[in-house]
Amino acid sequence: MKADPRGVLTGTHYLDGDFACGEGALAAGCRFVAGYPITPSTEVVERMSRRFPTIGGTFIQMEDELASMAAVVGASWTGTKSMTVTSGPGFSLMMENIGLAAMMETPCVVVNVQRAGPSTGLPTMVGQADMMQARWGSHGDYQLIALCPRSPQEAFDLTVHAFNLSETYRVPVLIMMDECVGHMTEKVVIPPAADIQVVPRRLTSRPPGEFKPYETNGSMVPEFARAGDGYRFHATGLTHDERGYPDMTIACHERAVRRLTDKIRSHVDDISMVEEEDLAGARVVVVSYGITSRVARMGMLMARKAGVKVGSLRLIVAWPFPEERIRRLAAKVKAFVVPEINLGQMALEVERCAAGKAAVVCVPHAGGAVHEPEAICDAIRKAAE
Repeated sequence: MKADPRGVLTGTHYLDGDFACGEGALAAGCRFVAGYPITPSTEVVERMSRRFPTIGGTFIQMEDELASMAAVVGASWTGTKSMTVTSGPGFSLMMENIGLAAMMETPCVVVNVQRAGPSTGLPTMVGQADMMQARWGSHGDYQLIALCPRSPQEAFDLTVHAFNLSETYRVPVLIMMDECVGHMTEKVVIPPAADIQVVPRRLTSRPPGEFKPYETNGSMVPEFARAGDGYRFHATGLTHDERGYPDMTIACHERAVRRLTDKIRSHVDDISMVEEEDLAGARVVVVSYGITSRVARMGMLMARKAGVKVGSLRLIVAWPFPEERIRRLAAKVKAFVVPEINLGQMALEVERCAAGKAAVVCVPHAGGAVHEPEAICDAIRKAAE
């Protein structure tokens, strides 16, 4: 369906990534935000809270991040597209309720504008060290989707896409922005509402007496019933059967968590998004994401001038990871170079998928600033030797 024009600020703007993310959420139909202020993410909800009175929507500043995530889960069960925004320490506090949202199959979006950690770390400075927490932060077996914008324009576009993925798969979707993208100001083009496709909540058409909230009928993603629409159902973080009732049997747990993971794993090809450049004949491939992909491009240009055949694979969707693409490339290239603003996180995933068929050179960089392009160029040249 088309976007609601009330939430779409069509035109050409000069926005930072945080504001663009907020505009993307409004265009996607988000009408509930709960959050607790934390640098460098606060501008997202500042933008939305100013716009909500003119288009309809609710912003609540909660007492902390635990309550913020809980409020988002509750709001989503009323059928409202919901989101929260945070940064590193707040992301840690949200993890329990992100797991609850995954278990209850609650569509929602969580924006983490990454700064340098651990703990309160460097509040105003860039980091990319929450990538593994995004994948494994809550407990138990589950799968989420995580997107990594590299520009304010992508902050808008991928926020719309995040809501659509969340509704399609009934899963929390993470936007793993970083401080540089969040505070970077560039041109952002917001198209007319008629050109923005949004996925509505897939509400059940079954009468209340026949509806089971976790019955999938082979689609892997159950239909949804809004709280207050007259349906009787039970939603819990406990392992539950198709009715939503707690069921502590091994068979039920196997069935439940298997579906939580398979509904994402079996659609990796549909969900995965990578940007490829000059991979044909490449001896070295740079794997990057977020702001690092922009710095890496400068390092690659320098390496090419030195005669190195180097290509690029940018992770737009970080989770689920594009395992098969890395495996196929590993059979053809000499090495992968992985620059990150951390001490090595996604590099481990590249190494796992390469499985020894190609070398993996991590270019670590502690938080607070981006890489110098020369460091990436040097890594590329050494990897090609």
